[in-house]
Amino acid sequence: MKVIVALACILACCLAQEPHPCRRCKPTQIIFLQSTQSEKLWAFANYEYDAFGRRLRLTEMGNYENKTFTVDYLLHYREAAMYEIDTKTRTCKKMPLKDDFQPWEIPKNSSLVGQAVVGSSSGPGQGLLVNTWIAFAPQGKYISTVTEFGCIPVTTLFHDKQLGWTMTSFFNNVIGITDPNRLNLPDFCQGAEIKTEHHFKHLGLYISDEL
Repeated sequence: MKVIVALACILACCLAQEPHPCRRCKPTQIIFLQSTQSEKLWAFANYEYDAFGRRLRLTEMGNYENKTFTVDYLLHYREAAMYEIDTKTRTCKKMPLKDDFQPWEIPKNSSLVGQAVVGSSSGPGQGLLVNTWIAFAPQGKYISTVTEFGCIPVTTLFHDKQLGWTMTSFFNNVIGITDPNRLNLPDFCQGAEIKTEHHFKHLGLYISDEL
């Protein structure tokens, strides 16, 4: 009985601790839906992330300024290269990648807005404990909500002068990459030469998107 009481006290102390900024280190694949306050952009994307290898794969479709787009990007930060891939024609364009790798994280300079339960705390399995953070960066201001356990993104609001507020909702998060080969360079991209200057713009925490 004493052991049970002691364990309960330890658990209560852990839950009462102040949330801390966190980082997502494990390989992850996730789907997100993105839209802007200005209604210039909406997008639906599949995103694969490998922090250790510093590789990203972004397959996205959407509409920007009333123009429909579909893109498939593979980013290899260690070799400072980005590939625009067309699997139908088996072609790709190689472009220089000068931006630094941005890990999925809540930066240390972020301020905690609060902790809440998404759903209900009335019964087991009915709610999700999340933390909301706010931070200011050179590229803009963001408000991000992540799970207390696992640092899994739920929503992000990002503000810049170009688009105003951009909202991103995340779902179907999977730890691990279902098809690891998607983060490897396709055989038809081998030997591709860098052709144009390119800058990859980050639209806020956890999100990378090129406009």
